[in-house]
Amino acid sequence: MRVPQLVGRDRELGETNARLRGPGGPRLVVVRAEPGGGRTSFARALAARLRAEGLPCPVLTCVAGDEGRPLLLALRLVTAVRGHRAGAVPSRPADRRGLRALIALEEGDATAMGHALREALTRSPSMVVVVDDLQRADPESLALLGGFGVERWAPGFRLVVTAVQRAPAGETPPAGDDPPLAQLVRRAADEIVLRRLAAREVGELLTRRLAATPDPGLVRRVRELSRGIPAAVDALLAGWTRQGAIRNVGGHAFLSSEAPVPVLPDDDRFVVALRALGEPGGTVARALSVLWPLGRAAPALAAAWSALSADEVHAGIRGLVKAGVMDRLHDADGRLTRGWTFRVPLVEHAVRERLGPVERARLSAVAVEALWTAGEPTVTGTGRRPPAASLLDEADAETYLPDRIAEAGVLVDRRRAAADLTAAAQQIHPDRGGRGMTRWLRAAHLLVDEPAARELALLRYGKGAYVAGEYSAARAAAETILREPVQGLTAITLQDTAVLLVAAAAGEGNRPLLDRIAAESWWRESPLPTAAVLSARALALSQSQRWRETRDLLARTASLWNADPLVRVLPEWFGACAEWVLGRPDRFRRAVATPLAPELPPEWAYSLTTSQFDQLLGARDLAAATALLSARGLPVEALPPYSRFLRADLLGRWDEALTLARGMLADGRTFSPAPGHHLLHARWAAILLAQGRATSATRLLRSVRGDREGQLELFLDHAEAEVGRALGDTGSAERLLRRGLREAEARGQVYGTDELWASLAALQRETGRLDEAAHSAVRLRRTAERLGSGRAHLLSLLVSADVLPREDTDATRRLLLEAVALARSRDQPFETAATLSAVARAGVGPKEQLYEAYELFGETGAALWRFHTRTAMREAALSVPGRRQVAEENDRLLATLVAEGLSNRRIAVLLRLTEEAVATRLSRLLTRTGLRSRAEVATLLLAGDPLTVTDR
Repeated sequence: MRVPQLVGRDRELGETNARLRGPGGPRLVVVRAEPGGGRTSFARALAARLRAEGLPCPVLTCVAGDEGRPLLLALRLVTAVRGHRAGAVPSRPADRRGLRALIALEEGDATAMGHALREALTRSPSMVVVVDDLQRADPESLALLGGFGVERWAPGFRLVVTAVQRAPAGETPPAGDDPPLAQLVRRAADEIVLRRLAAREVGELLTRRLAATPDPGLVRRVRELSRGIPAAVDALLAGWTRQGAIRNVGGHAFLSSEAPVPVLPDDDRFVVALRALGEPGGTVARALSVLWPLGRAAPALAAAWSALSADEVHAGIRGLVKAGVMDRLHDADGRLTRGWTFRVPLVEHAVRERLGPVERARLSAVAVEALWTAGEPTVTGTGRRPPAASLLDEADAETYLPDRIAEAGVLVDRRRAAADLTAAAQQIHPDRGGRGMTRWLRAAHLLVDEPAARELALLRYGKGAYVAGEYSAARAAAETILREPVQGLTAITLQDTAVLLVAAAAGEGNRPLLDRIAAESWWRESPLPTAAVLSARALALSQSQRWRETRDLLARTASLWNADPLVRVLPEWFGACAEWVLGRPDRFRRAVATPLAPELPPEWAYSLTTSQFDQLLGARDLAAATALLSARGLPVEALPPYSRFLRADLLGRWDEALTLARGMLADGRTFSPAPGHHLLHARWAAILLAQGRATSATRLLRSVRGDREGQLELFLDHAEAEVGRALGDTGSAERLLRRGLREAEARGQVYGTDELWASLAALQRETGRLDEAAHSAVRLRRTAERLGSGRAHLLSLLVSADVLPREDTDATRRLLLEAVALARSRDQPFETAATLSAVARAGVGPKEQLYEAYELFGETGAALWRFHTRTAMREAALSVPGRRQVAEENDRLLATLVAEGLSNRRIAVLLRLTEEAVATRLSRLLTRTGLRSRAEVATLLLAGDPLTVTDR
């Protein structure tokens, strides 16, 4: 018999089960939980466990309406006990006693029913009866149970009852609630209160429900909205599932950033319970769904909005608190009420979303006016009037007022509303959590009347939409402004708008529009200033990777855009990027090292800094990128996910990097501006390959081939070639590398070709073509000199040492020691480990360097490289630490390769073993784990089940 497993309840289930079965265990156990807290699931899981151990355990469920049927529960208890007596052999006396109990029910004879119940409980066999939702039972049966001492029950009889707890988990229910039930509970030897699920347990529950590993952001969001109440978690997941908002990427579940909070349907348990309260509770709940953050001021404001009296509002609040819909918030001493809050934010959302647009606008206007009034001086100016309202600590101080202003719209002062919305949006820019920046900016735009100010507001919205990845909305905003620019817009504003149009088109992958913008003919009749046109054309050319044309356009028109110190910032940066990609990095380095002008608009400062940061990390210059953030005062948390991915990758925080990458893919927002097109997928694939997931890496790379018309794919070519090299497909790998180099040369691009030349030289060296490898090493050295990057220089040192004649040991040693020193100074774990490993295999420096490489590969999670390092350590006569851990890592890596669908031959090439050795290792793996086939191994890993030695 399969016994249900409950997340977060195993301890309570185990302890209750053990105590019920013990000889001195409690006769009566009460299980309490707040609405949706899992009482029924707990009761049924407990009953299943007891039955699985051979103990009779019927479950009686009280339903709505039972409270109006006197003595019904008593009859059901009598029937349940008699049905399990002495093998349940029918007898005439038993039939007569059962008939008397039935007659007592029909006649409402409590005395006769009491006799029948007493006889059943005193003569009961060893058994446990579970009564679920006892608060719905009839008071007459509860009185009989409560009046009959548990000490007089048969020694083997146990009663487990569940009941709703209206007070929050951890608080004592108010005295006097449900008197018959309270009397029975006082007799309980044991009372169990089911607590809310912690964040970790919510994650476990999501894993089971979704059959995938939930993203930490998804877990956090579910916990916030459900407060860890299981029924609310399930309702939330059901809503998002209907929306298609939960995306699965590689066995990991993510919530779309655009997914709204679902509205609970009318038949949901929480909505039904709220509707059953009637009035004035319903009206008060609707008002407080907007006004509760205003604390003690909320009831008076709700009364003014609804035309209810103050007494009616407070009566409604008391009903909501008693029903467990809302909780009372106390002050530090626990004596005074600070306010009230909805127990489950998901329920609050459901109530608020059922408001009509006019109702919501009026309520929001009430809240806005109250908060605005709180900050205004008195008429005489001699002091400040007492606050009309202030926000509770439990409210979100950053979003509450702007959200209410956006909903109030024209019902409040338009000028002040637009200013407050704009300021709030700037305060949370770039709004990585999607808390409301674009919504507020859109609302602010709708509130502005003056034409030029309205266009500025639209531009702010467009730029906010671009930062949020809403490229179509950003493009539409820019096109609206540029179609017929109104009087009063400055040259800077028009330049900003033209550049936004290009950036949004690039984000959409709209190559035809980029080509039109890049053409001089497209702008012939444009009223825009020349500098704005040239900036847009230059950016369009660069986003189409037409680097030479970008450089030449800006060089021959410099006098037209270079005069104004603000106007020239963007074209100067576009030109520096073009020259850098073409192998002339001096101007780029100067731009990165130069502090930004104080008068630069904040949005420009942010965009420039993140762009420069990305370019530096694209060249693997982590130190310069870190220094840039420090100099600009930009925290890592404010960076876009793409930037944080690049950083986490170089820092060796691969779990973090993969979470970010999967989240971007799930959200459909993997775009990165040139020259970083496809860099995300290339670096992601490199991580997958290092973990042994070669098939997944190839699948990822091929999924984005050709997704951007006319774009170079040299990063994809390099990453896929590395997979081919690892699998022994050297012919395909070389074709990919040469294609990438050929297409880059056709456009004059030098950036990124250092990796291609290094891989080509290594491949040629591996296949015995030493002369060709030496030629590629020379090309790499020239490329490194042009790029001037530490990464390119490091690759050049390693490749140059590898292609030297074996007898030239001094030169080899000098190059490799310089490479080690350079790698250490760059402080990138995987790069350092790979360098140490290569140097040690070449016999230069102490062989103990392999230990350091081994640890670094372990820190990053590079399982395949760690395996090869173990092999190198054994060949160098070094002991490999942690025999048991090594065995587990070998099993896990082999299982990963099997789950990737690789044949034994492919696995042998990847691990540099013989096919016979792979077959032997696989056979041992199956024996140790109890699995029977490769298919079972793959299924286990794909399901996220850890690979352990067990009886299966």
